[in-house]
Amino acid sequence: MPADDIVTIAAIQAAAERLAGFAIRTPLLVNEVVNAETGRKVYIKPETLQVGGSFKFRGAFNRISQLSLDERKAGVIAWSSGNHAQGVAAAAKLAGTYATIVMPEDAPEIKVSKTRHYGAEIVFYDRYSESREKIAYALAEKRGGTIVPSFDDQHIIAGQGTVGLEIGEDVSAREAELDALLVCCGGGGLIAGCATAIKALSPGTEVFAVEPENYDDHARSLLSGERERADTSEKSICDALLSPQPGELTFTVNKELLAGGLVVSEIEVKQAMAFAFRELKLVVEPGGAVALAALLSSKLPETYRTVGIVLSGGNVDPALFARILSEVD
Repeated sequence: MPADDIVTIAAIQAAAERLAGFAIRTPLLVNEVVNAETGRKVYIKPETLQVGGSFKFRGAFNRISQLSLDERKAGVIAWSSGNHAQGVAAAAKLAGTYATIVMPEDAPEIKVSKTRHYGAEIVFYDRYSESREKIAYALAEKRGGTIVPSFDDQHIIAGQGTVGLEIGEDVSAREAELDALLVCCGGGGLIAGCATAIKALSPGTEVFAVEPENYDDHARSLLSGERERADTSEKSICDALLSPQPGELTFTVNKELLAGGLVVSEIEVKQAMAFAFRELKLVVEPGGAVALAALLSSKLPETYRTVGIVLSGGNVDPALFARILSEVD
């Protein structure tokens, strides 16, 4: 399937219309300390301020808001380590339906409690020995309900693409143009949508996926041209980015539109989180900080002078966050 058949700029613009009045149009920030530290002009998109604390609300609402009345009566089912869970739960509540979320047993407590806060039922599983997808589809077969995937869905990708749409519009309004955009990458839905939007608005901008070490399946896939797998036995603090393999739909888009993949270490992620807290006054979770980490650790070639980054989420366990700050700040 060609990338254009999966998501288009028109689909992303339609998603933006559905989200109007429900999602927050997060600001585009410029911080002189970041600019001085990196030696570049940096535009920062803080999706930490979004409904549910991450960009995931955008895709979830775009998908769920298009369900029929009968589909809404049957409810929705999703799987997530926490951010998509909160996005689906919040969107379901607004749409007048109910959500069941399959979550790993080791999901951060703040993500579990916030998901329950929106009224969702949680079904736990072991991420190292069980398949969350199989559990979700078994529940759907038993109970009914619509599956709302975390990334490999055209409506989800279009909704996440509104992040890139807003970035492109806001940068253009400042009479600027991005040389590069850095976006975190798990299953690839956010970056597929962002790349589609940015390439439509600013064809010269190059888009890079950023992943944590050991979960660099997108970076390796972009090099090989095939969907590579991560070693899921490896641990990472970046719980939001631990999808074992790029999605079929997302990789179809990403292999066509992305310039490459960047990989950051755990310590670089921790340093970025501390930097964001200290200089931007923002709480950013590990997976949400990888793009900033790549920039601060000079993973992007210096030829890219004007750069956009997405801080994709801020749902971090308070104890973990405090421990990270004490380690590196």
